[in-house]
Amino acid sequence: MEAVRRSIFAALLSTALFAGALPLTLPCIGQSAAQAPAPAAIAGIVLKQPSNEPVKKALIELIAENQNEEGNYTALSATDGRFLIENIQAGRYRLFVERTGYQEVNQRRHPSDGRVLTLAAGQEIKDCVLMLQAAAVVEGRVTDEDGDPLPEAQVAVLRQTFVAGRTHWEQAGAERTNDLGEYRIPSLVPGNYFVSVSPPPNYRALIETSGKSAGAHSPDTNKPAHMSYQATYYPGTHDRTQASAIHLHAGDDFPMNFSLTPSPSLTIRGSVGNLPAGASAAIMLQSNDFNLVLNGAEMHKDGSFEIRDVSPGAYTIFATVEGAPVPMMARQPLQLTSSNVEGIHLAPQAGGSINGHLRFETGYSTIRNDASQMFLQLRSAEGDDETPIAFGLSGASNVTQVNPDGSFEWKNVPAGRYFVQISDASSAPDWFLKSVSAAGSDASAGGFSVGGGSSTLDLVAAANGAVINGVVTEPKEFSNDPSAPAQPAETEFTQNEPAADVTVVAIPEPRFRSRLDLYRKSVSDQDGHFTLRGLAPGSYTLFAWESVEGEAYYNTEFLSAYEGRGTALHSSEGDRVSVQLKVILGEDGER
Repeated sequence: MEAVRRSIFAALLSTALFAGALPLTLPCIGQSAAQAPAPAAIAGIVLKQPSNEPVKKALIELIAENQNEEGNYTALSATDGRFLIENIQAGRYRLFVERTGYQEVNQRRHPSDGRVLTLAAGQEIKDCVLMLQAAAVVEGRVTDEDGDPLPEAQVAVLRQTFVAGRTHWEQAGAERTNDLGEYRIPSLVPGNYFVSVSPPPNYRALIETSGKSAGAHSPDTNKPAHMSYQATYYPGTHDRTQASAIHLHAGDDFPMNFSLTPSPSLTIRGSVGNLPAGASAAIMLQSNDFNLVLNGAEMHKDGSFEIRDVSPGAYTIFATVEGAPVPMMARQPLQLTSSNVEGIHLAPQAGGSINGHLRFETGYSTIRNDASQMFLQLRSAEGDDETPIAFGLSGASNVTQVNPDGSFEWKNVPAGRYFVQISDASSAPDWFLKSVSAAGSDASAGGFSVGGGSSTLDLVAAANGAVINGVVTEPKEFSNDPSAPAQPAETEFTQNEPAADVTVVAIPEPRFRSRLDLYRKSVSDQDGHFTLRGLAPGSYTLFAWESVEGEAYYNTEFLSAYEGRGTALHSSEGDRVSVQLKVILGEDGER
């Protein structure tokens, strides 16, 4: 969660768009001052949960969503936990609170990514309650098969989340063992985690060069013969799919020891062809679980290569050419189970180029007169999320800036099929791509292919995307006010109140759900208000989740669990729509 919170914090900063405790009322409900061109202010208190003790020296950060227009503000809580932020420009902000050894939670006691506040000129928010709870710790020791310490082993605490709708392993914390083999990983929010340990490189090298295992090959090349320490997952498996989760509670100090023993590891062997004279290739293996390049190898003079010490899992193997007149690359998906992989053949090809022109149909004169405020992004249309890595290895970027005359270009684009979309970096929230034409054919729904040659795109952008303004409500029984009377479970509630910090997503109709650029996401502010901008014409379903894991809403299986629980809406160009949504409570949506 800390990694997620930090990524939000970084995105908001980098984007060109964008002793006595107070009574526990609903946190951060605004009280408007008389309308005047005056700065806003926020006053409140930081409390430790569940004891409601004040927390001193907590860092409060107020980060503007629009870095071009609003500023950023910080404050420290006093001995009694109170804080005050004054002279705030009107605007929409994200509010965070930090303290070493603690994690922020929302009014429902769920881990928080910060809360959204919309501040009007002269508005004063009083009695804003920010809540922290003690973080969990995982600690222990890593030893070898003889019980001796393994220093410099990498221990990682991992959690499963969704990136672009696909299951992804996110590192919540990591630490190398000391000379006694000890490690300690703090600042973990409550939840389910997986723990892994990767052996230190020096031990792996020692095993490779010692005894009969060094350079040994089994007569049956499908059976691993090389022995080494391998990445091990709790409770002692090398296969990520067999790992067991641990559940951490607030304040837990969870002990976990590992004992590593040499075991047969998997090897990938293959060759590289189609190389210019005198050129060589570097081989890299990317884990699809982590979206990171984990292993590598150099091509031998005869074109062969070998990657050792690979754990079971899903990967993409890359070959990038060094010394070629133009960048060349090959990639191939791999699934490793319990056998070595032999006979891989990689044939690198030169990347393609994309040239095109972006025409503005309607819109702001500043954009029409200077298209360089617009950025375009390529996304894979093949169901993977490796596009940024593939471009990085080819020495290119999948994001390009439009020239003032509307022209644009990508170079060294890896072969594949792509969608094009307006990048989040563009300072034009109401714009959408109205049409995408590749070599004269409509490429809006299916994308377009890039090979080793040149491709031409013609794009038409419109600035009149639909805007949805709304409010999210929840039953009053879920109020954080302890003075509210208890209600029987079977009562049907008719009284609702604003639901803050709720994730609202507009999901396109099923045939367009591979088009991630058509989705729109917002978070409700302290009054339950949200805005979705720049929707292309079409049919959508609106969902308001109290809690959603990462980008799970891009996943069709995840969405199938919520059939009939969203609000259907059809938008036309230029529509301005107001809606009221009910929050889907709980991670499983059933509470």
